[in-house]
Amino acid sequence: MQEYVAGIDLGGTKIYAALSDEKGSIIVEEKVPTRSENGIEYVLNNICSTVESLQQRAGSGSRLKAVGIGAPGPLNPETGMIYQAPNLECYDVPLADYLQERLKAPVLVENDANIAALGEFTFGAAAGVHDLVYITVSTGVGGGLILGGKIYHGISGAAGEIGHINVDPSGPLCSCGSSGCLEAAASGTAIARRACRLVQEGRGREILNMAGGDVENITAEHVVCAAAGGDAEALVIIKDAAGMLGRAAASLVNLLNPAMVVLGGGVINAGNIFWNPMKEEFHRHCLKKPLEAVKVVPAGLGDKAGLMGALALAVSAGSLQDH
Repeated sequence: MQEYVAGIDLGGTKIYAALSDEKGSIIVEEKVPTRSENGIEYVLNNICSTVESLQQRAGSGSRLKAVGIGAPGPLNPETGMIYQAPNLECYDVPLADYLQERLKAPVLVENDANIAALGEFTFGAAAGVHDLVYITVSTGVGGGLILGGKIYHGISGAAGEIGHINVDPSGPLCSCGSSGCLEAAASGTAIARRACRLVQEGRGREILNMAGGDVENITAEHVVCAAAGGDAEALVIIKDAAGMLGRAAASLVNLLNPAMVVLGGGVINAGNIFWNPMKEEFHRHCLKKPLEAVKVVPAGLGDKAGLMGALALAVSAGSLQDH
């Protein structure tokens, strides 16, 4: 009988699932819409149905050894309970218990940013590196810490909230209730918000053109495109966001002295217009010894980081069963 593990990347818009062998080599994979508007019971059933569909595709003689799942938090990785995930309309849901009962296999649950960090550590840009900081910059700013070769959770499981490092006490209000968080200043959402304000002030004409003339349509991608074309106003927005990320990353490197910082997410893909000012500020604020030891690299797995991390988690659970 062929044995597999399942990995699941659970997001607000899609469920990305796969079966792999004990080395993490993907056998079959599938993406389906999450459809969280239908309620958490629907989402849970959707997850299970997707895994069961993968099992059927893998062959009738297959056996599921373990399941790893990355989910929005905060959550408890020991119990598999999701405390709060507004994008999924999910509150105090025993995710692991539900999946274990339906799929008849051990289920390990981890925060989505931590699971992406694990993916890069196991299969991606940080393979072989035992101390690293992972930062993802997209709609928000998330992060995960791998210290001593293991995910660092902190005393209450909330470690790695890199998006809530304060980079500007007088900066914009963050969704967490504080002001000047990295997420509120440097995320894709923050970049788009600043561009919208610029247009409403009668400036930012090139950004507005990129958005088809509708201020409501402006995204970070439009700002990046305008900046790549040489637009001075867009370049200032990107440079400021990148600089704040660089300063935050330098603070983490000064604190933790990791071997690597891995940067992922859509905003990072902006290229040198983002990377150059980010690295300039990073170098300016990093202490000499930690700076000499660290490498700053782009993520290697793209949108597969969460899935591959979930598979790595499942593989580790399957290995424990064998001992």
